[in-house]
Amino acid sequence: MQVGEAPLTEPVQREISRLAASAGQRLLQHGAESTLVMDVTRRLGLALGADSVEVSLSASSMVITTLSSERCITTTRRCQDRGINMQVVTEIQRVCILAERGMLDIDGVHQRLEQIQPLRYNRWLVIFMIGLSCACFSRLAGGDWPVFALTFVASAVGMFVRQEIAHCHFNPLLNFGVTAFVTTLISGFGQVYQIGETPFLAMASSVLMLVPGFPLINAVSDMVKGFANMGIARWTMATLLTLSTSMGIVAAMNVLGVWGWL
Repeated sequence: MQVGEAPLTEPVQREISRLAASAGQRLLQHGAESTLVMDVTRRLGLALGADSVEVSLSASSMVITTLSSERCITTTRRCQDRGINMQVVTEIQRVCILAERGMLDIDGVHQRLEQIQPLRYNRWLVIFMIGLSCACFSRLAGGDWPVFALTFVASAVGMFVRQEIAHCHFNPLLNFGVTAFVTTLISGFGQVYQIGETPFLAMASSVLMLVPGFPLINAVSDMVKGFANMGIARWTMATLLTLSTSMGIVAAMNVLGVWGWL
């Protein structure tokens, strides 16, 4: 379907609204910052022929209004969190650029958006790399090889637990709390049995995988760029995740009767 200079018909404008809303929804679901979501959504709607595109964002939804020949169409989408995935964000940006260059029409954009599927790394590769990265942190902090090995095991098992809980679609706060508990429980045995010269480093390093760095960065970015509501919402969620992690760590320490920082 090609969009010419003639005014858009209502069905065409409605389809443009749906496509712009779908693109913005998926961007917001997969961790894009607010500025990028609004910019790509607006550009895509304009590239497909709308005269104006207005976007309003909240923490879990978005509202889009397209204007063509003094006719407004407004649509609302709920944006449930689907996990951070920059591959999806990049692919949607690529679709927007192709539409702006005239290489994709409405049907082409629809097909390309339908074809975008989140790519996932092999779960065992993720577990291995998470364990290795946390173990390397312990090594950089001054831990010896026994501490390195203990950190690797604790963080790898913790990542496995995190994946299993996420697969069952439990609340992320519960996920972070249970994962922190299991990870600290395993690494805490190093303090109980004095594995290595500095076993407390394993307790500190093995839970670094639970630091919500990306949400915190997006929260600060949103607030700096004028999206205070979105920034506060993301900051609050990141704070709650941190609180859940802390509760899991403290619970495991109480079970073992050890305190890594003493």
